[in-house]
Amino acid sequence: MKTTTRVLLSTPLLLLGLSTLVACSGSSAPPAVDSTTGAEIEQQDTDVFTLEIGDCLNDATAAHEVSELPLVDCAEEHDSEVYYEFDLPDDNTFPAATIDDDAAAGCEEQFESFVGIPYEESTLTYGTYQPTAQSWTGTHDRAVSCVIADPAGKVKGTLKGAAR
Repeated sequence: MKTTTRVLLSTPLLLLGLSTLVACSGSSAPPAVDSTTGAEIEQQDTDVFTLEIGDCLNDATAAHEVSELPLVDCAEEHDSEVYYEFDLPDDNTFPAATIDDDAAAGCEEQFESFVGIPYEESTLTYGTYQPTAQSWTGTHDRAVSCVIADPAGKVKGTLKGAAR
């Protein structure tokens, strides 16, 4: 069975240990523990194509190309949160030369409405999960998922309205 993936584009400030390895299919999320209590955090792998606004993820060890990500309750410590989703223009040809910039521009445009201050003034950063050439042509994938993170580390709760 062929696994379709999406690519993670991290901004220069998204310092969450994101690598450039290719993800394998299947559950690969290591157990997560609360840094304060040491208690294991319940998480489950979710298909990258089913991400929704408000989903919280433990994706610091996410590979460059992913098919699944560890989903956690936002009340628990997590690495990032999906804050916006949009579709890239529906073109038959994969926009290899512009996809990274188009995805980043769409996410940055919505950053202030989510956080409460412009990206340039924020201590927070964002990254994107966006189509690969394979998902673009194979599954007609045009969706971009924007995730927000704190480069200082894991957070509890939402970053909506954080104004920092």
